[in-house]
Amino acid sequence: MEQKEIKEYCHENLNREVQAIGGRYVLTAESRLPHGDEEILYLTGYAVFDSTCCGAGGCTYAVVYGTILSWKQKTGKNGIAVSEVLPIKEEAARKTIQKTIMEKEQINQVVFL
Repeated sequence: MEQKEIKEYCHENLNREVQAIGGRYVLTAESRLPHGDEEILYLTGYAVFDSTCCGAGGCTYAVVYGTILSWKQKTGKNGIAVSEVLPIKEEAARKTIQKTIMEKEQINQVVFL
């Protein structure tokens, strides 16, 4: 039997540009997606690659943290709210969630943690 791996999610400061070696990224929204009897937590954002040696570009994306088990039930470091999520491992569920998010958000890719 597979053991469930509960993760803590520290709610991000949105719309803050993060510089990286090849460009920058910004997380723009935190969303909750109904999925059966549960809700899925995901963030959307964009990345710009403009300081790489091999060209420029960009993308829009979503990062799926998992099924919400508790919503902002405690406070972590620096007063940031913390929720508990269960990562989504089942491939069929991932495909359904990916399709739904891509259609809803009009984004290029969905990444599951």
